[in-house]
Amino acid sequence: MLDIEGASAIVTGGASGLGAATSRALAGAGAKVVVVDLNEDLGNALAGEVGGRFARADVSDEAQVQAAVDAASDMGPLRVLVNCAGLGSAQRTVSRDGTPFDLKNFEFVIRVNLIGTFNCIRLAASAMSKTEPLAEGERGAIVNTASVAAFDGQIGQAAYSASKGGVVGLTLPVARDLAAIGVRVNTIAPGLIDTPIYGQGEASEAFKANLGRNVLFPNRLGTPEEFATLALELVTNSYMNAETIRVDGGIRMPPK
Repeated sequence: MLDIEGASAIVTGGASGLGAATSRALAGAGAKVVVVDLNEDLGNALAGEVGGRFARADVSDEAQVQAAVDAASDMGPLRVLVNCAGLGSAQRTVSRDGTPFDLKNFEFVIRVNLIGTFNCIRLAASAMSKTEPLAEGERGAIVNTASVAAFDGQIGQAAYSASKGGVVGLTLPVARDLAAIGVRVNTIAPGLIDTPIYGQGEASEAFKANLGRNVLFPNRLGTPEEFATLALELVTNSYMNAETIRVDGGIRMPPK
């Protein structure tokens, strides 16, 4: 078991949704959490709540991510990275009127979701390599966030599915790379999770209830806490490595 008591942890996209729940779970297990996000108000508030630190960073920016890694290393040995930062974009490859997918938009989604994930991995893992090894030479653990869209991409999800499929594809080779320094790598592919992306209010609740009917069991959206408990298990369970796990209530997404 990887003991994270007193170690530092980085959570990207850590100010809300999946990242916020994961930040709380890691802090509850004794880690000193650096909340990485672009939203300063939410980020500072959550960092204060969990007794950690906020670092404003675009995950695809090398200098900003390195500053977050340095901040984490100042708080304690960096043992944990959980990549939750990401965004979606819905657009058909060719629209009904014949307009092609906007290439800059495609590149932007890939840059944030895939390149941003790898940027954080490489910089955090470099810092982990300089820490003192624990039992069996273990130095840390990384958890990435993909999506069921990596496997069940719907109409209009070409960019999003490609980016998340790339994250799944990174998992095994990066785990093999980082085995040499005692760092494990796993990926979670969440299904329909109840996060702020769906909005609030009566119409939002009705929309979410309708989405939940497509879930095998239970017939509802997942919660950020259900994601976070799995993330914590993947961090602390020393025999979990190089795996992608769906947490989705058994859903298989239809074409639309």
